[in-house]
Amino acid sequence: MRKTLCLLLFSFLFLFITSKQIFAQQPVEVLLPGLESTEATISMSATNSAQEATPSSIVTKVIEKKSDLTETAGATKGKLERFLMEQKLGPLSVTNFLRWAIRNAVNQGVPANTIVLLLLFPIIAAIIASARHIVGIRSFGIFTPAIISVAFLATGIVAGLLLFGTILVVATFSRVILRRFKLQYLPRMAFLFWFVSIGVLAVIFASPFLSQPNLTTVTIFPILIMILLAEDFIDLQSGGSMREAIKVTAETLLMALFCFLVMNLEFVQKFILINPELTVLGVAVYDIFIGKYVGLRIMEYWRFREIIKNG
Repeated sequence: MRKTLCLLLFSFLFLFITSKQIFAQQPVEVLLPGLESTEATISMSATNSAQEATPSSIVTKVIEKKSDLTETAGATKGKLERFLMEQKLGPLSVTNFLRWAIRNAVNQGVPANTIVLLLLFPIIAAIIASARHIVGIRSFGIFTPAIISVAFLATGIVAGLLLFGTILVVATFSRVILRRFKLQYLPRMAFLFWFVSIGVLAVIFASPFLSQPNLTTVTIFPILIMILLAEDFIDLQSGGSMREAIKVTAETLLMALFCFLVMNLEFVQKFILINPELTVLGVAVYDIFIGKYVGLRIMEYWRFREIIKNG
């Protein structure tokens, strides 16, 4: 118990010191975007300074976040809508009715990014199903790696991996602490999310010192998506070993990163947006194909290679 209290005290001291350093930063000169020079100072004329008193310096921090597929505005949205506008639809028929529906929805205000994500999700699910059913890679189901890949789209790879690692480390650390309290499952999980929230908050407080602007502008939804992974991770630790939990988590992360790379490819986004009928039909046929496969997985061929070779 004494060790637990010391660790909690250390966590609160870390948060206090970090937040104090952030808010105690010295004022800096205003950075004006769009100018050729790297810095510009604001000077007041004599008459204006006599009439109006202003601070000697203003802290202004402009953070430019790279536009991603999860945003409903910005460069990515404009690029996808340009792909649609450049496409010639032709007369309405069975072979292009989805293209007509997408064009009409975008004209009515539906973000093209949302449509692309909805069309990408079946592809991502098929990729994960193939990796699990044919290759033999394990993960926390199909939904978890798919949704983590979307979170990586919103946060970026480096910031996403930092949040991912923080959540897993804090979840493991808190599980060791909560063993001493002998709590029931639901209160224990609630306390676990308390620890994880504090850990993520500490990372966000420290983001100015980590040179990760994506962390300072990340929205709550990618964070919540990654926090939900902590429950699966702890459940696997409770039912098995730490080594097994780390292995499955690593394979889940591997699948999420691969799906992120696929979703982030511009030619993939363009193809499914201008060929939605082919995309939907092709994914359905592929799902049926892999569903009919009943042989050994690729990793099982490697695992039992000696038996297969001698038999």
